[in-house]
Amino acid sequence: MDRAKPDPAEGTITAGSDFLQLDVRAAPPGGLADWLAGQLRAAVADGRLPVGGRLPASRVLAAELRVSRGVVTEAYQRLIDDGHAAGRGRAGTVVVAAPVLAPPPVRRPVPAKVITALPGADVFDEVRATPARIDLTPGVPDLTAFPRAAWLRAERAVLDELEPAHFGYGDPRGAPAMRLAVSRWLARSRGIRADPGEIIVVSGVAQGLTLLGEVLRQRGVDEIAVEDPGSLGARQHLHHNGLATPPITVDDDGLRVDELRASGARAVLLTPAHQFPTGVVLGGERRRDLMRWAGEGGLVVEDDYDAEHRYDRAPVPAVRSMLPEVCYTGSVSKLLAPALRVGWLLPPPGLREDLVAAKRFADLGNAVLAQLVLARLMETGELERQLRSVRARHRRRRDAMIRAVTASLPAARVHGAAAGLHLTITFGAGFDDVALAAAALAEGVKVQPLSWHRQRPGRPGLVMGYAARTAGEIADGVGVLGRLLR
Repeated sequence: MDRAKPDPAEGTITAGSDFLQLDVRAAPPGGLADWLAGQLRAAVADGRLPVGGRLPASRVLAAELRVSRGVVTEAYQRLIDDGHAAGRGRAGTVVVAAPVLAPPPVRRPVPAKVITALPGADVFDEVRATPARIDLTPGVPDLTAFPRAAWLRAERAVLDELEPAHFGYGDPRGAPAMRLAVSRWLARSRGIRADPGEIIVVSGVAQGLTLLGEVLRQRGVDEIAVEDPGSLGARQHLHHNGLATPPITVDDDGLRVDELRASGARAVLLTPAHQFPTGVVLGGERRRDLMRWAGEGGLVVEDDYDAEHRYDRAPVPAVRSMLPEVCYTGSVSKLLAPALRVGWLLPPPGLREDLVAAKRFADLGNAVLAQLVLARLMETGELERQLRSVRARHRRRRDAMIRAVTASLPAARVHGAAAGLHLTITFGAGFDDVALAAAALAEGVKVQPLSWHRQRPGRPGLVMGYAARTAGEIADGVGVLGRLLR
């Protein structure tokens, strides 16, 4: 039971605790865990529970409040999920970070140019720079979950073993230890067998696309077909290199390969394991048709941007695991943090030397120390542990967003819920998703209009990230969208 138990001597509820002067009579019916989590969060924010402070043992606090122990453990878990506390084994649950209290809301006019029907090349910079109360931008992992302790341990171990020569200029392809770790990681997690010598370490998928675009232009390729809908950011990088991006329809089975073949394009960029933004998986027959198209001379560029994050479905193999001629790219941006700027390219043999040369003259190679630390996390199993930890947290937040959409946006259809870090919702025709996203930003909520990621007309909608926000923030943000619609 979630309610406090009556005192047999008094006949009334007297449950309470000296700890934070908690009194369960203030809790709403059926909402003890929510109430307790809120009380703890507020105490951390205002300093009554300082960073480093320990929470009472769950059984002790449950006894004092006369509630089930499950209520207390659930409240503690919510603080852990928010990144404000951490379980330390016998040391108990310890406060590790205080939430940043938002200042009193001040209505500031949002520049009209931030959310427009025709976004400019710097639109994502402008959106990031615009303050917001609740950021539901897609593609951002839970940055509070970054494994700082594991990273510091790995960094100390690397520095203890590092030879002076490692502080010089490295191989533009990447540190040998990093390329070995990536090859093993891809074999374990994506079924891709690759020699370390085939791998090029890059500054994220974005740089990989830029280098690839440069090399293809030098070879006379002036366009890369892309999914429609598909990532606006990826299109922008290709356009920067002077490449056209003819759109190819995506339906419930993924990219229409028959349409790709009819387009005459010599290369295609796609996200087959979890299509952005719809979340569909490239179907088996489509994969076979894609391989036939590649066998006819087409180049497949596979962006495996968030395949590790799956919740309700079996793993989806990478196309590269079945077709060595695929140019495969991935990164740790969705698993650890975009700020690391570490990713990899696994190009087909015919492009490898030109891509290495492009990387060499771009920046002489990625920073070596970060590569060696990341390689150690991969080789020691810390990265797998991190994935298991954030996957459980992301699933709960995904569920919270689905509940919020059901409650506040009942007319919306949800897409892509089985995996990833975002949901796409669509509405009926005649709806202006740009206007809704702009109005939401004016209310302090960031989302992306689905039409940004389309080149041709289609159902309007929104693309919303859930991984970086708490369940309460998600509910509040989606509630704002519902209110704006009403």
